[in-house]
Amino acid sequence: MNGPHVLLVRLAGPLQSWGLTGRFARRDTHTRPTKSGVIGLCAAALGLRREEPLGELAEVLFGVRADRPGTPLRDYHTVGGGTYPLRPRDLLTDHHRAEEAATASMLNSEPGPFGRGELEAWYGSPKYVTADPVSGALISGKVRRHALITERWYLADAAFLVGLEHPDAALLERIAHALEHPKRLLWLGRKACPPSGDLALGVVPGTLREAFETHALLPEDPCYEGEPPASVTDVRPWAWIESPCPLPGIGALSDQPVRFGADGGVHSLRWETRHRITIASHARGWDIIL
Repeated sequence: MNGPHVLLVRLAGPLQSWGLTGRFARRDTHTRPTKSGVIGLCAAALGLRREEPLGELAEVLFGVRADRPGTPLRDYHTVGGGTYPLRPRDLLTDHHRAEEAATASMLNSEPGPFGRGELEAWYGSPKYVTADPVSGALISGKVRRHALITERWYLADAAFLVGLEHPDAALLERIAHALEHPKRLLWLGRKACPPSGDLALGVVPGTLREAFETHALLPEDPCYEGEPPASVTDVRPWAWIESPCPLPGIGALSDQPVRFGADGGVHSLRWETRHRITIASHARGWDIIL
């Protein structure tokens, strides 16, 4: 351990969503990746179980540079409601449905094949899903007959350069290897938001700010052999860098992971400062898969 080192991670994809306070009806997204979300990404790559202690993984200092902040995108989402195809077992186990299906077939001059009939408004979407205290199976505390409407927010076409700072370079190398050879599926905050291209961009000596100042913006388009890379050093992106101790007069964020779990896990407070990053003229470019 000879001074701090930084693992640089590229988070880019069609959609990202880094929730802070969202619930089922409204799933929000932060304007940038959260520490909890990124540590969860690394824990999944390493193959840690959900309840397993995070250890040194939670001790890294976190920083993020918004190379392309992206565009907020709202998704109007519904769950359940409407009609649902009847299955043979529905007719065998529920005589009321069987009778209604038989009546509907008699009135229909062209009945469909068995198991393809539909009844209006009998399908109920599950609500208040929880784990059974005895068996552990998921059970529904209530069935709702109408569609549930949810509002989900994403960041479209965003790209962030994340830094994880720690004095143990070997730890960062293990995380970097896991990100490129993950033991579990990786998501940019929420399922259905897979990352694109390379994630781990290497471990470099120095602090988070030094790493952000000495590396060019992430490219938007691939640079082919023989083509000079586009100049991106004249742009001054915003960066948020974690402080190892509380800062007076600065509000804290509640995204320091303590443990993850099926109930959402436990988080504590952390502090960070915001900076305009001036990228050096001699900043290192990128040779990565987009």
